[in-house]
Amino acid sequence: MSLQKASKIILGIDPGTIIMGFGLIEVVNSGIQMLDMGVLKLASTDDAYERLEKIHDKVTQLIITYKANHFAIEAPFFGKNVQSMLKLGRAQGVAIAAAMQAGLPITEYSPKKVKQSITGNGNAGKEQVMKMLQQILSIKESPKQFDASDALAVALCHYFQEKNSLPIKTDKINGWKDFLSKNPQRQKK
Repeated sequence: MSLQKASKIILGIDPGTIIMGFGLIEVVNSGIQMLDMGVLKLASTDDAYERLEKIHDKVTQLIITYKANHFAIEAPFFGKNVQSMLKLGRAQGVAIAAAMQAGLPITEYSPKKVKQSITGNGNAGKEQVMKMLQQILSIKESPKQFDASDALAVALCHYFQEKNSLPIKTDKINGWKDFLSKNPQRQKK
């Protein structure tokens, strides 16, 4: 009988309507390794709804293929172009819907939070994020698209956030009488 915990597989997504990045890591006990990273390239000539369907299908396929059990996605940053933001929001929504359909817990991270988590600098450049990913996950080659490494960074950020979150012990207190009975040293006599 193995004492090894079941593995946790985190799917990270960098949403986009033309290029969607994806990255998967596996966590077993306290060890992490990259499973895959890549991009889904969508033709700008395709109908907008066809592209959304392809995003949904790709996320669903990744979840099934790798048996992902956690889903992390980068939140869209606020740009000046409202139309671009709407399109990006749709792509993000479709990816989230695929994860929801599979019953995965979903977590969203801002680009700044992802960069801070990976490099220690929320304003780090894409090259710096990739170099840190190469060191942390022992990746030899660089991806052809930063969308792939950005998605991998989202998955790793999720791992770091979960690893660093400590359960907070709380003793529920029901009114002043209960508080005073649990804290007699706080009473003035």
